[in-house]
Amino acid sequence: MKDNRLLDGRRVQERILAKVTADIDELAGSHPIGRLISISIGDRPEIAIYIRGQKRAAAKVGIPFEEQVWPADLSQEDCKARIVAMNDDAGVVGIILQRPVPAHINVRSLQSAIHPLKDVEGMNPASIGNIVYNDLALAPCTAAASVELIRETGLDLTGLEVVMIGHSEIVGKPAAFLLMAEGATVTVCHHMTRSVAAHSRRADAVLVAVGKPKFIHAEMVKPGAAVIDIGINQITGPDGNPQIVGDVDTDAVKDVASWVTPVPGGVGPVTVSILMQNAVAAHRKQIAAGWL
Repeated sequence: MKDNRLLDGRRVQERILAKVTADIDELAGSHPIGRLISISIGDRPEIAIYIRGQKRAAAKVGIPFEEQVWPADLSQEDCKARIVAMNDDAGVVGIILQRPVPAHINVRSLQSAIHPLKDVEGMNPASIGNIVYNDLALAPCTAAASVELIRETGLDLTGLEVVMIGHSEIVGKPAAFLLMAEGATVTVCHHMTRSVAAHSRRADAVLVAVGKPKFIHAEMVKPGAAVIDIGINQITGPDGNPQIVGDVDTDAVKDVASWVTPVPGGVGPVTVSILMQNAVAAHRKQIAAGWL
């Protein structure tokens, strides 16, 4: 039996991808969309599942997807030169820099090298900075997915009391700015916060991205709240086999909260759909800029 307390990320993904497909079909006659380029530096088996998900979503909406695997010993300068060449290629709609990267690569420098109009992941500092000025078109995908899942509950974001637990540059901070742009009242907690539970217990919605398995327990959640679990952690299950869990003790929390995102199947699928949505937004921006 379906548990209505669990927010179905795959259903949200289907809705977003259907809209993306319609947008691409509408643009196809005058401005066909270019390729999404996935860049992996070195052989990284742990990210293969993410790339497969991106590739499937791109195929579903009609965006050409090209996977590139660069040598692990490629220098920072050579990586940057290849990215700059893609910036200049009108046939490339967007660039995805898969992480992790080799130790000698400065990932932030490479993210900065991706032109903001091709930054479909929303990781260029300029893209993140745009959120401060309420330009939300190319927001970081996971942060935007988290906000989309709060919308899915039907809660009005205007004036909503939200606690963001975790303040990373790619999720926590941009999610807080996205929520403020929607009119929410946001408190950001992190490892130096004295009592996370004191904050989370008063929130209408709690987002958590700390990388600690089952960090959020039932007593940390206000009855009826929405809980968005952004964490992905691998633990050893009771049977001795690897198990993927989030940062929330889902089974306990769903008895208190009105909505909880499952892991897997919650934020992850929506993140991939936001990536495709960003590709269309980037395409429109490139048309407006006279690139195409």
